[in-house]
Amino acid sequence: MAETIDLTGDGGVMKTIVKRAKPEAIGPCDNLPLVDVHYEGTLAETGEVFDTTHEDNTIFSFEIGKGSVIKAWDVALRTMKVGEVAKITCKSDYAYGTAGSPPEIPPNATLIFEVELVACRPRKGSSVASVSDERARLEELKRQREMAAAQKEEEKKKREEAKAAAAARIQAKMDAKKGGGKGKAKGGK
Repeated sequence: MAETIDLTGDGGVMKTIVKRAKPEAIGPCDNLPLVDVHYEGTLAETGEVFDTTHEDNTIFSFEIGKGSVIKAWDVALRTMKVGEVAKITCKSDYAYGTAGSPPEIPPNATLIFEVELVACRPRKGSSVASVSDERARLEELKRQREMAAAQKEEEKKKREEAKAAAAARIQAKMDAKKGGGKGKAKGGK
């Protein structure tokens, strides 16, 4: 069972590593404050997904420590490394508080995010070159995610085919046992 870490000391932001990053992976820091993530957010109470980047295979980017995301993300992403996937449970004080974020998120909601840190990078100027570099980088990330999703789908298909073949073999054995009938007759006198 994965260890759950209390990142705030008050149970407000709990982190469980789902997939560890490689040992040499980097994490956000003062020199690399911009992060790119994939995530899925669910309501703890109902399990209902209220937001995800997985459906359209997008990357969400933000700068850590600027208050542009909920407090829990600023806290949790600082502890992650590129390639890591973590389940982040956020009490409402570290999420949307008493106001919530209608209509999807009710007041005082505890939220659960599965977050993958895809990249962290330095701040860039807004020159035309850096914008096109960034667009190319995001397109490459999207292409990599699409390839990974296609591979996952192919693996799922192979697993389903293997299950169907195994079920057919079992059924064939059961049919052979029934059809053989070389045992005691049922219910005979």
